Amino acid sequence: MSAPVTPLDVATRASSLYAREARGWAAAAAPWPVLELPLRPPTERAALDDLEAARAWVARWRTADVEWPVSVEWGVRNWARVGAQEVPVRVRVEGADAVVLVASRARQAVGDEWAVMRSRCVDLRASLMPLADDSAAVETALRRHAGSVALLPAADFAVLADVVMWLAENPVSGRRVRSLPIRGIDTKWLERHRGMVTGLVSAVTGRSGLGLLGAPVLVRLRVLDPALAVGGLRDVTAPVGEVAGLEVAPRVVLVTENLETLLELPDLDGVIAFHGAGYAVDALAAIPWLRRARVLYWGDLDSQGFAILNRARAAGLEAASLLMDTSTLVAYRDLWVREPVPFTGELGLLSGAELSTLAELRRHGGVRLEQERIPWDVALATLRAAVSALVD
Repeated sequence: MSAPVTPLDVATRASSLYAREARGWAAAAAPWPVLELPLRPPTERAALDDLEAARAWVARWRTADVEWPVSVEWGVRNWARVGAQEVPVRVRVEGADAVVLVASRARQAVGDEWAVMRSRCVDLRASLMPLADDSAAVETALRRHAGSVALLPAADFAVLADVVMWLAENPVSGRRVRSLPIRGIDTKWLERHRGMVTGLVSAVTGRSGLGLLGAPVLVRLRVLDPALAVGGLRDVTAPVGEVAGLEVAPRVVLVTENLETLLELPDLDGVIAFHGAGYAVDALAAIPWLRRARVLYWGDLDSQGFAILNRARAAGLEAASLLMDTSTLVAYRDLWVREPVPFTGELGLLSGAELSTLAELRRHGGVRLEQERIPWDVALATLRAAVSALVD
């Protein structure tokens, strides 16, 4: 038979319940969890085997019934050898505060944790609910972030409350963090807590962002044809929106995955080259004159390189791959290295030949041939031939 349940056992169960559910209680308007357990009192035989232990168990429950925020149900057992005995048979704990007080008998810190979490969520709830169309969304966001909110230093919570309120009231401010009229806010603070802030603000506004201006997306390009120079400049790093407004019309655009390759490129008539910057390559699709040109993409010969090429095409760049074929891969087998983190997803925008090369990479255990390992004279000759084929 199972051993009788002690007050400490109930405290431990309450502590486990708190760990699982406290965030939801903190976020709710009027949390009222209930913990109810049978106490499994000893049988007559068990009591007679250790009468002192049985008496001590009953005494502990009499004390808990008075001193703890619990309701104990008592029952009478009519035992043949010792007569009628009143024993506790069931305990019930109602309400979050009561469950927390019981849990604190097993883990003392629970009480302080709960007080901070509940108080802060109540404050946020009172501020945000009047601004929200969907109260359930606010409660869900509070539940998701309640633990993190509770762990904030007091000064950071004060900033959080002000930031969330201001952004919720100004959902499309178009400001930068530096200009927000909130004491204690700065870019580093927002980056540390952006997930929490975004979750709470989005629950109120129904928008996915904060309505703030971020740093502009910068792109770097090299004009390989002097006749296309931008005001005499041939090596330019600028916001993608400004680059999109340039009045240039290259016949070919070359996108390179690696910066060193971009910097080494020679003059080529009708060509402008861009640093693709890895997975940031899709930003280039926002440049109209680039999309009107013939586009070549030259990346590392590895699964990530093909994934970047696939991403560029998904963004709308009709890019042909350069030096990313099986013959190039096989020709420099001695220069292969292991790819640190191979891409394992599906790449539905690759050509049949490209998929074949990708399969070869995977067949050899996830190898890579880095762009810069291909001899420069070979790479340059291939590039010139590809450009010539496009412009002729």
